[in-house]
Amino acid sequence: MCGRYVINAEPDDLAGYFGVDQVLTERLEPSYNVAPTDPVYAVAEHRGSRQLGSFRWGLIPHWAADRRGPLNINARAETVATKPAFRDSLRRRRCLLPATGFFEWGHTDVGKHPYFVRMADDSPMAFAGIWAAWRNPESGEWMRSAAIITTVANEGLSPIHTRMPVILEPDDWGLWLDRDIRSAGAVEPLLGPLAESRLTWYPVSRQVNSVRNNLPTNITPLSRLELLDS
Repeated sequence: MCGRYVINAEPDDLAGYFGVDQVLTERLEPSYNVAPTDPVYAVAEHRGSRQLGSFRWGLIPHWAADRRGPLNINARAETVATKPAFRDSLRRRRCLLPATGFFEWGHTDVGKHPYFVRMADDSPMAFAGIWAAWRNPESGEWMRSAAIITTVANEGLSPIHTRMPVILEPDDWGLWLDRDIRSAGAVEPLLGPLAESRLTWYPVSRQVNSVRNNLPTNITPLSRLELLDS
C-alpha cells in the first residue's frame, strides 16, 4: 500500500513538467509527510484541457451518504475495475497524483523501519490515481477526492513491501488522462509495477512514523551506522 508520501514541488514547476494548460489550485505548503485526508496536487483533464488542481487524499464515492465511511486512500489494480467504490472513477475520472517520493516500512536487522522511494533521476513521480466528486448533502459543497492505485511490488522493492503505487511513465499520461477512453480494459495494461531501475530507495529516520513530523529531514538518508543506532 501507499500510506505516506512527499510532495515539495511548486505548482508552476508541476504545471510545466506535466504539460498542464490551467492551474486551478492555490499553492499547497510543501509536505514531507503527506497523510490521508490531506489536500494534494492532482492532474486531470476537463473538456480536453489538462488541469492542475488539489484533491483530498481519500476517495469519497459520489453516492456516499457522508464522508465518514472507509478511508479509501488506495485502490488495488487487481480489483479497481470491479469494486463499487472505484469502478466508475476508473472509467470516467482518472488522474495523476504528483509526488517527490513515497515512504514504505520494511523489516531490517533492527526491526521495522521506514524507507523513502524516489525516482532514480530525481524527476517527479506520477502516481496513477482515480478521483470522485462528492456533494455534501447538508452544505451543498462539492469535494473532490482521490485514491492511489497500487500494484504488486517490483523485485527490488518486494523485500520491503509486497505492494507499491502504480507510477506512470510520461508516455502513458495521455492515455491515462483521456476521458474519452471509458474502457477499463484499455487502461488496465498500465497498472503494473514500474521497473526497479527507474527507482532508488534508502532508509530514513523513524521520525516519519508520526504525521506530526513534517520535516525536510524525513527524506535524509540514514547511514548503516545511523540505522543500527536508530
